[in-house]
Amino acid sequence: MAKRDYYEVLGVGKNASADEIKSAYRKQALQWHPDRWVNGTEDEKKKAEENFKEAAEAYSVLGDADKKAKYDQFGFDGVNGQFGGQDFGNFSNFGDIFKDIFSGFGGGGINIEDILYGKQSKKQRVNKGRDIITRIPLTLEEIARGCEKERQLERLRPCSECGGKGAINSSDIKTCPTCNGTGRVQNVSMSFFGRTVSYAECPRCKGEGKIITNPCRRCNGTGLERKRETVRVKIPAGVEDGMEIRISGEGHSAAHNGINGDLIVAIEEVADKNLLREGQNLYYTHMISVMDAMLGTEISIPGIGNRLSLKIEPGTQSGTIIKMRGQGLPSPNGYRGVGDLFVKILVWVPRKLSRSEKDLLASMKDSPSFRPDPSRDDRNLFEKERNNFQL
Repeated sequence: MAKRDYYEVLGVGKNASADEIKSAYRKQALQWHPDRWVNGTEDEKKKAEENFKEAAEAYSVLGDADKKAKYDQFGFDGVNGQFGGQDFGNFSNFGDIFKDIFSGFGGGGINIEDILYGKQSKKQRVNKGRDIITRIPLTLEEIARGCEKERQLERLRPCSECGGKGAINSSDIKTCPTCNGTGRVQNVSMSFFGRTVSYAECPRCKGEGKIITNPCRRCNGTGLERKRETVRVKIPAGVEDGMEIRISGEGHSAAHNGINGDLIVAIEEVADKNLLREGQNLYYTHMISVMDAMLGTEISIPGIGNRLSLKIEPGTQSGTIIKMRGQGLPSPNGYRGVGDLFVKILVWVPRKLSRSEKDLLASMKDSPSFRPDPSRDDRNLFEKERNNFQL
């Protein structure tokens, strides 16, 4: 495979400064350091090794002013044989480049293992409790106005006997002798770069840095007990089915007075028997008689928590959609205002008529008023609204 341009390897331009080149190499070296891929697949390990070598070779040229000048002028031909006998198949040479670039990084020197694995913390681990997920069903009326709901939850809380410490007496809580209170143990191994150090959670204290020699009998040293409690949840107006509300600190308590988890409230919208919801808008279908469609009328339709009056103009056609502005739902954040209520009018045509009714209608059927003649306005109204509404 043909070599990639050194500038491309480090991800910098030809006008990059020495500091920019050094910074780019630091990033590549940390990303592809083989020790970071020891748990990867064979392909991932091979890719990391190749990319690390490629980045080190690129920096060995671009990080040297003389070699960089020759490379800029003659390309790879300008630097062939200019590596001072370095064998770029040998990891020890790359280790030297890696350590040179990171020596003194951050001021006063830095440990390579600290860069790869993080400095060994002297602080004990802070436990965090588990989150609790609960579902709350809401009607359209509750969604429109916002509401407060109470939920009964069974959750872990600090033990009432030991106050969450796990032991009655403070003297029964000792510093872990395995990790000396750090919560982490050091593992030393040999790698491509020689001796490397990594850290893992202490197996004895589970990262807490403390052990309990005489645990509380009520909680068996966990510092926790189950309690059934009532939580009040404030639901903002305009929420939708599937939305989640996170309430900080209302989840399970953590062991030994750690940080509480959160309560996650999942919204479950109860389908309304009359109104169909789509985002902030509501939809309703109402049927009127032929006579009401011809003469006009006033109808009562369901709104959110009340009844609304709607005037039907004479000559209203079946399929007409009437918008009732501002009778929909608010948006959850309030930025988009309030949606609308769309009412679709259907005209009911009777299937059976009495003889006298037939005679009466027959006498009028040749009248110009009863001849189909859809106006332009009728067509425009239907075309405008049909994409916003479905039965």
